[in-house]
Amino acid sequence: MYNSMTEFDRKKIEVELRTFTSKNFERPSDCRNLEQIRFYVRELCQKIEELEGRFNYVPNWAYALLAQYNARQNGMLHVEFVSTYS
Repeated sequence: MYNSMTEFDRKKIEVELRTFTSKNFERPSDCRNLEQIRFYVRELCQKIEELEGRFNYVPNWAYALLAQYNARQNGMLHVEFVSTYS
């Protein structure tokens, strides 16, 4: 499949995704419970899949944001595990 995405198209996708995440998501460091983080991870994964399917392009920072949510989730799981099994 030939993809002739212009720089303008990439910027437009990035701006729309940034607007979506800033309007609908909290920063990973501000999340206070696992359910909230799981919700954001699920929503972000769906958005990434949508962009991959529609445009064959996802901004790198979207993956970095997903990694931050995953790291926060892993930290919370570790604390929960230690407090449960200590």
